[in-house]
Amino acid sequence: MTSPIISLSNVYLSLESNAGTVEILKNISLDVSAGESLGLIGPSGSGKSSLLMLLGGLERASSGMVNVAGTDLSRQSEDQLALLRRDQMGIVFQSFHLIPTMTALENVATPLELAGVHDAFSKAQESLDVVGLAHRHDHYPAQLSGGEQQRVALARAVVARPKILLADEPTGNLDGPNGTAIMDLLFSLRDQFGSTLILVTHDPVLANRCDRTIRLRDGMMDQEVSQ
Repeated sequence: MTSPIISLSNVYLSLESNAGTVEILKNISLDVSAGESLGLIGPSGSGKSSLLMLLGGLERASSGMVNVAGTDLSRQSEDQLALLRRDQMGIVFQSFHLIPTMTALENVATPLELAGVHDAFSKAQESLDVVGLAHRHDHYPAQLSGGEQQRVALARAVVARPKILLADEPTGNLDGPNGTAIMDLLFSLRDQFGSTLILVTHDPVLANRCDRTIRLRDGMMDQEVSQ
């Protein structure tokens, strides 16, 4: 039997605040197979984005085991986690996180340049072409619409052909038609590259496009649904 590409066992996440310790995630156990798409849904404050941050090594579990792509995240330094994200993951946020002083092409090429890829710009160009922005290579983020900026963010997320795609409300800042177009593109890219997709969304229609959906409530897994 193939080992899951993502495995969580008895994971808790607690953060300190002025009011004391706040329990964000409670006893999360979850396996995700390679190539699977998983939707995370639930009300605001239920822990969806925090769970995604744990999977990306952007937050550390207070206890329990988080294993991603064969790596125990609790045993990794910050530098090792950064390398894991660079080599294994593509992350798309609700806010596009583009560098305003760089063109679309430069934004997409940056992670490849940091990885020492010799043909970073040609690969970035191909990735922009795939998301329908062949005519926007030399434009800066401020010259692009919201939908176009999210396409650049998607191109950057998939340019290294990651094993895992993490998407946190990727359509949250977009209108209906642009949001639908971005989701169509995200699932198309997932299919094209065979990546595992973890999608945080408030939209049940988007979640239903995933192979499986998990509902979180008050930091706990409330319900799991196979599509």
